[in-house]
Amino acid sequence: MPSIRIDRKALRRFLLHTQHLLPAPSSLPVTETPSSHTVLHMIRSLVAVQLDPVSAVAPNQHLVLAARMAGYQPKMLEELLAEHKVFEYLANAACVIPMEDYPLYEPVRERRRNAVQDRLKDMEPVAQAVLARLQAEGPLPSRAFQSGAKVTGYWENPNDIPRTKDTSHALTLLVDAGIVRVVGRKGTERFFALTDMTVPNELLQKAASFDPADVRSKLLDKYIRAYRVFDAQDPRLGWVKSSASERKSWIESRLQAGQLAALEIEDVARPYYMPAADVEMLQEFSGQSAAGGNEGSPVIFLPPLDNLLWRRERLADLFGFHYRWEIYTPAVKRRYGYYAMPILHGDELIGRMDPRLDRKSSTLSVPLLQLDEHIQMTDELVEALRGGLVRFAASFQAEHITVERTEPSALKEMLSI
Repeated sequence: MPSIRIDRKALRRFLLHTQHLLPAPSSLPVTETPSSHTVLHMIRSLVAVQLDPVSAVAPNQHLVLAARMAGYQPKMLEELLAEHKVFEYLANAACVIPMEDYPLYEPVRERRRNAVQDRLKDMEPVAQAVLARLQAEGPLPSRAFQSGAKVTGYWENPNDIPRTKDTSHALTLLVDAGIVRVVGRKGTERFFALTDMTVPNELLQKAASFDPADVRSKLLDKYIRAYRVFDAQDPRLGWVKSSASERKSWIESRLQAGQLAALEIEDVARPYYMPAADVEMLQEFSGQSAAGGNEGSPVIFLPPLDNLLWRRERLADLFGFHYRWEIYTPAVKRRYGYYAMPILHGDELIGRMDPRLDRKSSTLSVPLLQLDEHIQMTDELVEALRGGLVRFAASFQAEHITVERTEPSALKEMLSI
């Protein structure tokens, strides 16, 4: 298949549509009251949704789903986890993944088992005690395991005084190894159970008999479906450890088989690729319907680990938007705020919103709402921002909104919130 020549606007509108952040130009949005069933359908379409415990408003996984499904509630995802319809493991990072894909991630689990096996041996008595209780009692939270011993956890400096319970660290290692998994969440608390007692036996058997080449190929297909538009330089390509030459070979073989199409993107030097099966859909966005503006488009606030943001180089190439999550930046050096969420308006990323949710007062506060300098502040855009803030607050049961500062400063008064 010859290379596809396309402009950035058409490509990003295609990408946003496949990410459920923009309706197709020939269709009307479908409204449906979400349920755990429709949430599972969304996760299947996205392939994976990234987990993160930071909760300025809500954890990342809930923000991702709420951005795409009006009326979404965290309990819907919690039900799927408790019913073993999804599982948590490493894809792009720690993610929620449909349970039927469990066998495909065996190469990832195998790599993690090898990485942690020495540490598990060092903690064998503690790990065996944890496994025995899970075997006898079923799902338990970390707090159910009492221990007076402290060890150095993953996120602690090895030179500091150990602060992590040895049982908690053992649970973390057992989860990495795939021996134990998270089967429930209540707020920030996780419940753990033995993998072989909670994953359907058919899937366990498929995982145990996996063919490395076949599973790696299928996992690469999952990656491609999740990204839809991707480049060979991404070190996460295929979600398995690989060299640059391996990534190049994988792509070349799929190009020759007609499974992928190479893209020549206007004003973009980096080579990109997409599934050949998506080319017809892409053409739908390359005509007159893709040439219009964003008038009438809603504003959507994207969490820092949203699927659309997984590849920051792609954001810069297609959207001209440079994003850095400042959570690990010292406070005095932050420009936009530690949880600044990119603002999507139609097919443009136009700025950032740094939110906090105070559940006691039911208030969404915004220390900074910032628009990029080149964005024209029209009445329509102001109304879209106001509507976006109201919808975002309502999604997480906030009854009040306070915007402390805006850039430009005139925007604060215009929002009238």
